Amino acid sequence: MSSNLFIFFLVMATTNGQAPAPTPSGPTNITAVLEKAGQYTMFIRLLKSTQAADQINTQLNSSSSQGLTVFAPTDNAFSSLKSGTLNSLSDQQKVQLVQFHVLPTLLTMPQFQTVSNPLRTQAGDGQNGKFPLNITSSGNQVNITTGVVSATVANSVYSDKQLAVYQVDQVLLPLAMFGSSSAPAPAPEKGGLVSKGSAPSGDDGGDSTDSSDTERIRYGLIFTTMAAIAAYSLWI
Repeated sequence: MSSNLFIFFLVMATTNGQAPAPTPSGPTNITAVLEKAGQYTMFIRLLKSTQAADQINTQLNSSSSQGLTVFAPTDNAFSSLKSGTLNSLSDQQKVQLVQFHVLPTLLTMPQFQTVSNPLRTQAGDGQNGKFPLNITSSGNQVNITTGVVSATVANSVYSDKQLAVYQVDQVLLPLAMFGSSSAPAPAPEKGGLVSKGSAPSGDDGGDSTDSSDTERIRYGLIFTTMAAIAAYSLWI
């Protein structure tokens, strides 16, 4: 009897001493995902300063959400930008830059092979030519072009039923903000420009020597000949 009680209390003590079951994870948080992955300090800073992180988290945890896809540039990608690039942007442009990295639908890696270009981002519709985002896929390699830069999807950072985060090796620069706004200067016409005051070319240009000059030369020769004859007569 005593041995049975001892075994009973031992089992109870062992059961009560077990670690509790893990609690369900909280709402999906884009900055928490990136912080855990590391090497996304600059992108996290942009997400927070533009309040895009709050908007993304709200969308992710909405009952009507269709999921989101985020292309996350690494700190090395930001370091490769021309100095002063981010500082030259207005607050609104910074918001659009972040939104250009977010697709309003969830895309898995295999779905990149069947998407229709250009993709719509949260910055705007790519059909208007200002925010085009085109994806090409060959095997396991996925490339992204914006009309300004070409980037490669390096790997998948995070994926669940609401959010897919992919690492990209370049900051995706929209054409609307970083495209060339001025057309190149036209090339000069072949043969150069005719300077002001130059005589026009044509079939009736004639000889380059003026007719009055010709007459003066002829009379000068006649006068010289006559003077020579007169001098010779006097000498005889």
